[in-house]
Amino acid sequence: MLVGVALVMLAAILALVAPATFAPRPAPAVEVRSLKGEVFDLASLRGKVVLVNFWATTCEPCVRELPGIARTWQRFGSQGLEVVAVAMSYDPPNRVVEFSEKLGLPFKVALDLQGTIEKQFGGMKFVPTSFVIDRRGNIVRRIDGEIEFGPLHSLLEAKLKEPA
Repeated sequence: MLVGVALVMLAAILALVAPATFAPRPAPAVEVRSLKGEVFDLASLRGKVVLVNFWATTCEPCVRELPGIARTWQRFGSQGLEVVAVAMSYDPPNRVVEFSEKLGLPFKVALDLQGTIEKQFGGMKFVPTSFVIDRRGNIVRRIDGEIEFGPLHSLLEAKLKEPA
């Protein structure tokens, strides 16, 4: 009995830490409104590599990783990386605005007031959850939990070298 429980626990841990096999699929053509009032469709970013990050101001791992995402954008933005940080629907808009300004987030920050963007991406089990979209508009990686920046940077370098 204990061996069975231990095996189930080990499988659960491995599922969280081991990169899952992920078949690329088209990113949803969802409309996004940034905090600055910019309205765009994710399809309009085709030709760029896009990191879509779902986060919340009350999520400690989210708060920890946002400065790293900002550094990633600063490192790769001139090469064609776009970042869209989508605040969860339960996050009060004024808190998202204050938090984004306090951190000086240099990339697009969006509100998902109705949960529409989250639903288009298949829903989130938890945050942070991030998606990497290649230049052709395909989701090539889903990252559940906090981003490990070494592997992310390797993936971005490879995807930024690919043609649109």
